[in-house]
Formats: sequence, C-alpha cells, structure tokens
Amino acid sequence: MTPTGLTQDAGWEMGVRKTVPAPLPQVWDFLIGEGLPLWLGETALGTRRRDQYETADGTRGEIRSFHPHERIRLTWEPQDWDHDSILQITLMQVQAGTTIGFHQEHLASAAEREKMLDHWHDVADRIAAALGKRRTR
Repeated sequence: MTPTGLTQDAGWEMGVRKTVPAPLPQVWDFLIGEGLPLWLGETALGTRRRDQYETADGTRGEIRSFHPHERIRLTWEPQDWDHDSILQITLMQVQAGTTIGFHQEHLASAAEREKMLDHWHDVADRIAAALGKRRTR
C-alpha cells in the first residue's frame, strides 16, 4: 500500500485549502501585492514564464505559469534545501467567498511533506486573518 502523499510521478506531495470570505479579485490582488510576503517572502514576483525570484531569506525559484485570477505555478527552493519543489497556488470563487489552494510536489520525504503541510496551513491561516482585517477597515 502506498503511503499518503506519495505519488508515482510527483514524489511526495501535499495540498492545503482555505476558504476566505472575500471575492476572488480581492484575494488575487492581495496575494500578488501586499500579501506576497505572507506566502512567498519579501521579494518581487514576475508574471512571465521563467521569471526568477529570490526572497530576502534565500528561497528562490522561477515562474512556471501565471494565470491572473486563477493560478500561479512556480519552483520553490528554500536556502537550506538541496532540491526544488513545485508550488501551485490556485483560486476558486465559491459561494462563501474564495478558496485558496496550495499544492506542493516533488518533496523529498514524508517528513518534509509533514513540515510543508504545517507550513501551508499556517500560511493559509495568516492570509485569512490578514484579509479579515482588511474587511474591517
């Protein structure tokens, strides 16, 4: 039996979803604007395939695809990793607002998968809290 999170093609992978009570265009604008440091780090993010980025803490990668108001797919390699992974952020309008999905593949091990699950759950919670504060202004 295959362990949870282990795939034949993408190795170890994980996914986290969070629905926030905000319209999709507002969530998109937040994620690629003032909310960028919450999920990617302090950096500038390009919008074209192969645009590269490096955060203040040394995480680096490149854009694989960028579809406004829908999806960003990029490589993601923290400074202390010896490999990169693929991170995809998707947005979907739902009745209650917008569902943000984080999917990461090509993780090195079950332990790294668990660490990234915790990380992206925390990121999703911080994004939801920040968007909630914006609504009360």
